Amino acid sequence: MKNADKVSVDIASLWNTYQKDKTSEIRDQLVEHYLTLVNIIAGRLSISLPAHVDRDDLISSGFFGLLDAIDRYDYTRGNKFETYAGVRIRGAMLDYLRSKDWISVSLRQKIRRYEQTVSKLEGVLGRSATDGEIAKELQLSLDELQNLIQQLNVATIIPLEEYIRTESPQTGELDPAEHVEFMELQDTLASAIDKLPEKEKKVVSLYYYEELTLKEISVILHLSEARICQLHTKAVFRLRGYLSRVKSSLI
Repeated sequence: MKNADKVSVDIASLWNTYQKDKTSEIRDQLVEHYLTLVNIIAGRLSISLPAHVDRDDLISSGFFGLLDAIDRYDYTRGNKFETYAGVRIRGAMLDYLRSKDWISVSLRQKIRRYEQTVSKLEGVLGRSATDGEIAKELQLSLDELQNLIQQLNVATIIPLEEYIRTESPQTGELDPAEHVEFMELQDTLASAIDKLPEKEKKVVSLYYYEELTLKEISVILHLSEARICQLHTKAVFRLRGYLSRVKSSLI
């Protein structure tokens, strides 16, 4: 039997045992097997975070998300645990970040102004606004706009992580009304992504759906990592503005 097949059988055996008898010993074995998930997700989130946010604290909070996922997961449904756990691990990390209020007041003001400007422009234009149009509206030079976008990068770590999921939650976790709402959000977000400029669309797809790092994306698109980071930031604010306008139209 190949090693990969043996590991698969061993994990299946652990899950079957844990479903019948949820002992701490079996849970600890499952935690040990899936702990790399926590490190991977922490690594992806920490890329855009300021230096004062400790990655070890992210990992600690993600560990509790993993424990919660193991306790709640129903192996008999046949859904992929890594996807299910990933949502809960990210959620635990994002809750930690929110509790620390790690964005300064001045940066929050810049975020709000930039986001409102992009949303207003694109609502009027009916298309993605160019850098020149955004800079003119903000009364900035193009160089000043690029500098602002670099500052705003740290604010893009939470918004799309809350919206984008590669799969719907495990069957049975949502009631019918919530499931319909979830699917509508997915459709709305897919439509918004489709309207992005081509390079931004590729970055969003590769980062959120293919789960590549910004460095890996830079190699694929033959652009600098700084440029990929900038495209990611611009895409996030366009999507936030689009979702905000859709929400407003429904009220």
